Amino acid sequence: MISSRSYPVSIIFGLGLAFLYVGERITETGNNRAILSGLGALVVLFAIGLRLTRMRGVSADRAAVERAFLLLQLTGVAALFLYFVQSDLWAKVATATLDTTSPKLAGVLAALWPALLAIAVLPQVLMEFAYAAMARAKLVELGRMREATWSGLGLAFAFVFAMAGYYVASERDGRVDLSYFRTTKPGDATRKLVASLDEPVKVALFFPKANDVAEEVKSYFEDLKAESKLLEVEELDHPLEPVKARELGVSGNGTIVVSKGSRKESMVIGTDIEKARSALRGLDQDVQKRLLLVARGKRVIYLTQGHGERREEPIGSIDQRATISALRNKLREQNYELKNLSTAEGLGAEVPKDAAAVLILGPTQPFSEPEAKTLEEYGKRGGKLLIALDPEAGLDFKELVQPLGLKFDPTMLANDAVFIRSQGGPSDRSILATSSFSSHPVAGTVGRAGSPTVFLTSGSVDELPAHPAELTVDFTVRANAQTFNDLNNNFNADPPGETRKSYGLVASVTRRAPSNKLEEELRVVVMADSDAVGDIVLPQVQTNQALVLDTLKWLFGEERTMGLTNSETDVAIVRTRQQDQVWFYLTIFLAPAAVLLVGFFARRKKPKVNPQLQTRKEVRT
Repeated sequence: MISSRSYPVSIIFGLGLAFLYVGERITETGNNRAILSGLGALVVLFAIGLRLTRMRGVSADRAAVERAFLLLQLTGVAALFLYFVQSDLWAKVATATLDTTSPKLAGVLAALWPALLAIAVLPQVLMEFAYAAMARAKLVELGRMREATWSGLGLAFAFVFAMAGYYVASERDGRVDLSYFRTTKPGDATRKLVASLDEPVKVALFFPKANDVAEEVKSYFEDLKAESKLLEVEELDHPLEPVKARELGVSGNGTIVVSKGSRKESMVIGTDIEKARSALRGLDQDVQKRLLLVARGKRVIYLTQGHGERREEPIGSIDQRATISALRNKLREQNYELKNLSTAEGLGAEVPKDAAAVLILGPTQPFSEPEAKTLEEYGKRGGKLLIALDPEAGLDFKELVQPLGLKFDPTMLANDAVFIRSQGGPSDRSILATSSFSSHPVAGTVGRAGSPTVFLTSGSVDELPAHPAELTVDFTVRANAQTFNDLNNNFNADPPGETRKSYGLVASVTRRAPSNKLEEELRVVVMADSDAVGDIVLPQVQTNQALVLDTLKWLFGEERTMGLTNSETDVAIVRTRQQDQVWFYLTIFLAPAAVLLVGFFARRKKPKVNPQLQTRKEVRT
């Protein structure tokens, strides 16, 4: 008697296919291939023989099911025959492989045989599950078997379609890039720098012909070249211009060289558009750096030391103040040479003659009388000073600001209406954000940008009631009108002692040029918070960067080069530790809980029942 179970036959058929796969795809050569492939073919034929045997002596409905299984297995044999014809085994029958004599036909068969094999195998799997449930039934539900067959065929067709789509995509190698990418355009600062050139500057672009990166770079310099005829742009190909390449020190294509006389600066972009994207996004900033290095002489800026000023690196583990490494890097990029100035370097006697400017950044100790006198004398000679103070020291630094017609109040400012959220507590009210700017050149760029500048735990500067008439004071940046002087440090406004008003945050001081033309004009900028130029704020807030750079340009009388550089680089998303914790718990717990709740209430909702259908069911019962 024939077994009522059908799945052992399908398993044997599947084992035969497995042997063939191991022999043809894993072993591939030698005697092992012949043994495994031959064994697999015999097992497949044996399974077909078993299926033919099962068709005898069964009822008509079971015979129909067995014929369907047999048809699918024969389809699998046809798939194996097609594989045999397009494989290297065909060379044992014919004189050469089909790929050599008919490559297109071989390609068609190579795509057709896996499709036929999927159509043969997948329906059998679903049919066996359905058939096993009716193994001992007197009658076979042919409708149920047909549904299983069609479901298997649908699954096979979907698989074939997916594989065909993958094959076409891999062969065509087409790409669709949905990410944002755009080469930066020349910014105001770079345009003004080029427009202010007084001598020719040459730009050599080393790129191959018909190159995507070259097109992006040429577009940038074509736009920039319109600002001045003194900017000369030349397109070169490294293999075709070996002599010129050696002169400029270029070792290959994908390089930009900016030169003026004997000075030259190069930057490597590359020739692959995918790899050059990050460089193209920040092209304007990089070009401006090179232009500054070759077009303008190096100036020396002195930074005072010895009074607890902010440094490039913290002093030991107890120094928790923000460093100024970002500011120092920005200054170097602008072609400034930085030197320290302390009593050992002559601060108590005379500011060095080569000092283009002196920066006093966040002192925590007062200056001695000789040091303050030296700085005052430097100012009388037309010196340039940037003084950034802090309220934490509790000092008014009268020795520095009084000769400038100013006074500094170390009382910390706070604002309970307009502030930057950081830790989520009342202390955030000391992080001021302001867009109150004057028309002074120092605030020109930030005023046009429309974004606020940021100050942490700031004090305030004010003008003295009486000061020398030749001094002119302009408060270039003021706090928001809701800002108050937090006398008791509780971050709440407590009138009448604490007053709301627009406190001065940045003051620009000039002394009118004297009759003696040999002396230069005094220019000083005083900031009530050195955190505004520290590493916590400066790298993140572009308006603070513009404020610092324009301050230096104003000090040096370079107002015509003020402006922002353009950048298409992505801005990093910065969050506090508490915000990271909130996002973590939202994604790990809250989102899954919301899905479970929706499912729970959806399951509790009872479906509406048609009264007529309910009556019919009751009548049948």
